[in-house]
Amino acid sequence: MNKKYLIITIICFVISLISGILSNDIIIGGANLFTALLCAYFSCEGKRTSYILGLINYLLIGYVSLINHLYGLFIFGVIICPIFQIQGYISWSKNLNEDKTVKVREFTLKNSIIITISCLIGSTILSYILSLIPNERIAFLDALSNIINLCGVVLAILRFKECWWIWLFNNIIDLSIWIITFIAKGEGSTMMLLVSIGYLLINIYGIIKWNIEAKKIRE
Repeated sequence: MNKKYLIITIICFVISLISGILSNDIIIGGANLFTALLCAYFSCEGKRTSYILGLINYLLIGYVSLINHLYGLFIFGVIICPIFQIQGYISWSKNLNEDKTVKVREFTLKNSIIITISCLIGSTILSYILSLIPNERIAFLDALSNIINLCGVVLAILRFKECWWIWLFNNIIDLSIWIITFIAKGEGSTMMLLVSIGYLLINIYGIIKWNIEAKKIRE
C-alpha cells in the first residue's frame, strides 16, 4: 500500500476508534465512521477501492437509518446503493490513468439544469411517498437527501467532477437531518453526525482535487 494511503488509513482508524469510545458506539458507529472517511478519501483520490468501502458504509447507514425511522435513507443504503457501487467499480476499472486513478470529466450548463430539475422533481415525489409511511421523520429532508445523493453517485460513476458539488450540498442536508435526530436523542445519531461532518470536510478536498485533475486534462 502507498505510504500516504497507509497513514490516512491509520489516522481514520484512530479517529473512528476514539469517537466510538466517546460515544459508546464502537462497533456500528466506529465502523460507520471509519468506512465513511476512507471511502470519501479514496473517492477524492480516484481509487476504485472507494466503491468497496462505500458498499460497507451504505449498509451501515441503512441499519442506523432503519432504527431511527428514516426509511428513505434505509432503502437507499440497503437496496439501491449496492447496485450503483458495483456499477461504479466496473465503470472506473474501464477508465483509468496510468497511475490507476480514474479519468475525470466535466459537464456543461445543460447537464447542470437537467440534474437540478431532476433532483427537485424526484425529491418532491419521494417525500410524498415517505410521508405516507407511519413514524417517518422529516420526510422532505430525507427524500431530498436521497435524491441528491443518488445524483452524486451517478455523476461519480460517470466520472464527472461536479459530483463533489452535488455531494457538498447533500452534506449540508445530511447535517440538518442528523442534527435534528441528535437533538431528539436518536440511537447512533452521534456517530452519524460525525460521519456527516467528516464527509463535508473530505468533499471540499474532493472538489479541489478533481478540479485540478480536470484542469490537467484541459491542458
